[in-house]
Amino acid sequence: MIVRPIQTPVVKPNYDLMSLIKDSLRDLEEKSIVVVTSKVVALCEGNVKLIKKGTHEEKHALAKKEAEAYIDESYSKYNLVIAIKHGAIAVDAGIDQSNTGKYYAFLPKDPYKSAKEIWQFLRKEFKVKQLGVLITDSKTQPLKWGTTGTALAHCGFKALVNKIGTPDLFGRKLQMTQVNVAEGLAAAAVVEMGEANEAQPLAVITEASQVEFQSRPPTKKQIKDLQIDIKDDVYGPMLSAAPWIKK
Repeated sequence: MIVRPIQTPVVKPNYDLMSLIKDSLRDLEEKSIVVVTSKVVALCEGNVKLIKKGTHEEKHALAKKEAEAYIDESYSKYNLVIAIKHGAIAVDAGIDQSNTGKYYAFLPKDPYKSAKEIWQFLRKEFKVKQLGVLITDSKTQPLKWGTTGTALAHCGFKALVNKIGTPDLFGRKLQMTQVNVAEGLAAAAVVEMGEANEAQPLAVITEASQVEFQSRPPTKKQIKDLQIDIKDDVYGPMLSAAPWIKK
């Protein structure tokens, strides 16, 4: 697998997303996956808010308003709101102010709608049939320092590959294994794109052997199948015990 990060001009609110991607890519080959950071999508769609006070209280209020459910910052050693947004756990509901100047950047309003629109535009513009699009964010994970890339939305390929029932090296049938291809691609891409002042919010992945392309956007069922209800999650006992405030 080859990941090629792509540098762009500094993106400001309401920048034309399709023009940015088109001008930055220049060419695109079959069986590529185009990666776009969620922050760029949010900036281009104007999903930002001017920073007025720059305080934790201001950001926390925005996070709680955006969250589907949240744990109050009073429980956090680092004074952070742990939230559920777009079906995933996100610190401060994904609201960020790094590399945004004087704005808070929210997560995209509808990541899957954005991924579909980018996918349709690129297929037409570059005349490619087998193409993937991935919108990424950064996340932390329990018991590990550091951030990794995560997939907020995908289009044009199967994100989840079910290995249940297939044999392992010794013929034992796998009982729980499902491979989240989208998450793996996101993690690899974000490493190359960077997290600081690299100005590389786009990337193109090629020669990804485990990707199964589709000539359509993911179905509602495929999107839903990526998420686990807390009661079915292997981490359910921990998540259920948390003091969630549900919206």
